[in-house]
Amino acid sequence: MTNQRDTPALSQFLKRGIIIAHDLVATALSFGGCLILRYQFWQLAPMSDEIVWIMPFFVALAAVVYRVFPLYASKWRFASLPDLFNIFKAASLLAIIMLVGDYVLLARGLTPWLMFGEKTVAIYWLLQMFLLGGPRLAYRYLKYVQSRRAGDRESASSVVILGRATEAEVVLRALETGLRRRFVARAILSPQRTDYGTSIRNVPVLGNYAELERVVAEAQDGNQPIARIIVAPNEFVPETESELLLATANRLGIPLSRMQTIEEGASVAAALKPVNIEDLLFRPSVEVDRAMLADLLAGKRAIVTGGGGSIGSEICARLIAFGISDLLILDHSEPALYNILESLAPLCTGAVQLAGKIADVRDRERIFTLFRDFKPDLVFHAAALKQVPFLEVDWTEAIKTNVFGSVNIADAAAGTAAAAVLISTDKAVDPVSILGATKRFCEIYAQLLDAEAAATLKPVRLLSVRFGNVLGSVGSVVPRFKAQIERGGPVTVTHPDMVRYFMTVREACDLVLTASAHALGRKNANSERASVYVLKMGQPARIVDLATRMIRMAGFEPGRDMEIVFTGVRKGERLNEYLFTGDEPVLDIGVDGVTAARTVGYDRARIARWLDTLAGSIASGSRADADRVFAEAIPSFAKLLRERAGGVVVDLQAARALGPERPPLPDGEAGLAGAART
Repeated sequence: MTNQRDTPALSQFLKRGIIIAHDLVATALSFGGCLILRYQFWQLAPMSDEIVWIMPFFVALAAVVYRVFPLYASKWRFASLPDLFNIFKAASLLAIIMLVGDYVLLARGLTPWLMFGEKTVAIYWLLQMFLLGGPRLAYRYLKYVQSRRAGDRESASSVVILGRATEAEVVLRALETGLRRRFVARAILSPQRTDYGTSIRNVPVLGNYAELERVVAEAQDGNQPIARIIVAPNEFVPETESELLLATANRLGIPLSRMQTIEEGASVAAALKPVNIEDLLFRPSVEVDRAMLADLLAGKRAIVTGGGGSIGSEICARLIAFGISDLLILDHSEPALYNILESLAPLCTGAVQLAGKIADVRDRERIFTLFRDFKPDLVFHAAALKQVPFLEVDWTEAIKTNVFGSVNIADAAAGTAAAAVLISTDKAVDPVSILGATKRFCEIYAQLLDAEAAATLKPVRLLSVRFGNVLGSVGSVVPRFKAQIERGGPVTVTHPDMVRYFMTVREACDLVLTASAHALGRKNANSERASVYVLKMGQPARIVDLATRMIRMAGFEPGRDMEIVFTGVRKGERLNEYLFTGDEPVLDIGVDGVTAARTVGYDRARIARWLDTLAGSIASGSRADADRVFAEAIPSFAKLLRERAGGVVVDLQAARALGPERPPLPDGEAGLAGAART
């Protein structure tokens, strides 16, 4: 009995065989046809013996040529200009071979005359182009007609496409293939004036984006209400026009979607995604070197901790998109782990082995067992507690997870992986909260292990990557503002002068992967070694400006339709965030979107003593003991504690204090075997 899983592969094999057979028969017909059209029957009779042995040889040669170019790699229903050009190259090469072979046979005396000649070869070339290209174009047109008929059914939803002609055609092709039973395009709106009045794949271009309301109203009057607005893949950028368009769609009550590109790893059947407000905020995303990332990640084994969270889940998706071979996701939350495995399963082909394990990074023995069994090449540590107000109260939990959990991951990775990336935050720079202090301590520990690996010439990298607020992540202001706007307001902001760095989760994760690629020496191998990487996030933005733009994009006017209320700065927060401390020289590593900090490290004995003290502070519940450790490790935190103890109001935007000079790292030592135990 045939295994059901083998059925698609068998079907694909049969289809490929039919295509190959067609092309070879077409070649034989072209070979014989050119002779019949060129010569009279009485002229062909003397050449029959030569034709009998030359034709099979020529067809076999053609099979090799077709594979080289390659004619069997694409499906006929998607036949395009590149496919026709491959046919052109294959037919031209065969024609040249035929002509050259004709003269060689004559020169060798194998034939008493030219069998083909220039005219016969020209006829062959025309026949070959027609018999190879014609059926492909005819089949594609047949599928196009079928898709149009299916799309014209009453059950298909009417849509308007937004984008320039070339971009709009990408969307139309997707609608005609994987989405043809769901949507039919009724109109195109383009920002390019030269597109007006034209027709793209039989869909008219009716004007620019300002005509959206008119087009929607006319469709409603014509009994074809617009059910969705689809934006072309590269059309939406952070501009005022895009914000007005989103506000218009919200006011009309029509969903606004963006067609995903092939690069984003989506299949055609799932090619639409909602346009989120965060897609339009502040600035265009930094473009990364995708070829370098694909080269780094293809075939690698990776572990992602906290894989069910906002950052971890996106890192998992990007790893799959760039060709990872084996991915193990760790999370202590069963629902989060279940959700991420379910969402990633459709993206995984047979080449990606996906697995998930319930595990807490605090459990050192479990972490070491999982790492030893899986043997990862790469580790991305995204598991952390990060909500500042909660951690200021439950500070022991912050230390257990953010410090000791990270130590466990770093130690396990140092013995099993080629590289480990610890996700840090801009709050680790001159920290004023327990979150920032614990994250900075993680950076210090990762730097220690990375320096020891360098001193002992081990092919291991441990690095930290800092970045600011991620738009749309759990606990960030964007989801909170969205919920408040949907409830009708008010929108709450802590302080009118609070400023933060922002980036999208996709951009953050791509740059995290870029930093790991650089650290592994895949780019700029001669650049200076660094263990703390910082993502370039452009200019910081005021939170109140973000709230104002989100209110307007929802179709309301701040202060008139919806109020913004200031609630005051919470404990552990500051008005400004920074990306570097005052004693961290900046290193330009030559990678767009990423820079590095030359941080001064501590010796192993001191860090081991600090870890012991932190463990004791958890056992005794002494926040003062923990603060003393962070004050000794982080000079600016010591100044903060002194100011608090003296009753001084801390100036959160003051210049950074420079700490005393710290001793250099010793040459290679072993890992902190049990120092990370809580």
